[in-house]
Amino acid sequence: MQKANSLRDSWLSYRVPFVVILLVLMADQVTKLLVRENLAVGESIPQEGAIRLTHVTNSGIIFGIDVPTVVSLIVPLLVVIGALSLYSRYGPFDSLPMNVAVALFIGGSLGNLIDRLVSGYVTDFVDLRLWSGYHWPAFNFADAAILAGTLLFITLVLRLQLKRATKHD
Repeated sequence: MQKANSLRDSWLSYRVPFVVILLVLMADQVTKLLVRENLAVGESIPQEGAIRLTHVTNSGIIFGIDVPTVVSLIVPLLVVIGALSLYSRYGPFDSLPMNVAVALFIGGSLGNLIDRLVSGYVTDFVDLRLWSGYHWPAFNFADAAILAGTLLFITLVLRLQLKRATKHD
């Protein structure tokens, strides 16, 4: 009976991250599909403005940095494998926000990796044109999840370190 409870508790502790990863993957892949089916590459809706949907293909890595194809496949694959390995070794964490942070990162990384493996490039579409014509590189739902997960993770780790530092004083 104890073993059954242990397996059930283990599954429950991974349930939230698993659900978050699946939701990120589904939202990412559906939004990219809608963009690919409804906008030609380079087409924007609206034509002008600070925030647009623009169909962009990115065969590079972060911020569209051009690298050889093999690098654009291997680096994201290593990031996903590394994140999953660390999480399986040290997670699930006692903190729901920490589990969500890691799941956002993994879900987003998997979303972009799927694009690279299937198409050889990532579909981006959120196009921000900020002050004085400054143009932020186009991004997608997966990129936003990766950024949100990373920022949440860093915030939680810094808060934990601060809490530990104040305990020792």
